[in-house]
Amino acid sequence: MLLAIDVGNTRIKYAVFEYDTLLEHSFFEIPILVKQVEKILKKYPKVTDLIASSVGTIGKEAFFVFEKHIKLHFITQQDVFPFHNKYQTPKTLGIDRMVLAAGAVLKFPAQNRLVVDAGTCITYDFVDSDGNYLGGAISPGIRLRYEALHQYTAKLPLLSRTEPENITGNSTAASIHSGVINSITFEIDGFIDHYKQRDPNFIIILTGGDADFLAKRLKNTIFAHSNFLLESLNQTFQYKIKND
Repeated sequence: MLLAIDVGNTRIKYAVFEYDTLLEHSFFEIPILVKQVEKILKKYPKVTDLIASSVGTIGKEAFFVFEKHIKLHFITQQDVFPFHNKYQTPKTLGIDRMVLAAGAVLKFPAQNRLVVDAGTCITYDFVDSDGNYLGGAISPGIRLRYEALHQYTAKLPLLSRTEPENITGNSTAASIHSGVINSITFEIDGFIDHYKQRDPNFIIILTGGDADFLAKRLKNTIFAHSNFLLESLNQTFQYKIKND
């Protein structure tokens, strides 16, 4: 069994796999990492390997307490991935984006792929049908947009994610919800339209914490999977083991 852990900017997501079968997945707050992993390993004593990727402040040292009990694996930019990295600055490419690209290649072979990860930031990653990772885009996610409007203005309130009733907001709160949510859906649809016009045989994968919330608002046909990064970690682990 494999325990896959994704350390994000705001929380830690995990999943337990038996080969390709997902047994359990959830998330927890960063300060309780050790306690929560101990709880998971007690529940699943057959877990033999832990694979982790991190874009947050938690490094691999935080997991060393478990190395006497299970094998530890950390995704780094030096690993072998199932795509050709054409990024102009490959050393700055985030591990999470690389894992998502790997998962897209392994799950959807010989297709053009656009992976949209709607989390703290929204990242767009394009891998063509020949397995070339060409890059993408990064923009603020839903929470960051709400927080920016509040923090960088004098009077706008801090609101939380809410489905806007109309595109034309008839109050300050309604206008903020419309501005944040509709701007993101228009943005995502715009990126998708651009790539679809340029390349045929296309698959769009929407993932991340806000994926389910946004999926129903998009006009384009997508493959929405909020846990795609965790499944990609599992796929990347299997690829890593075979190619090390």
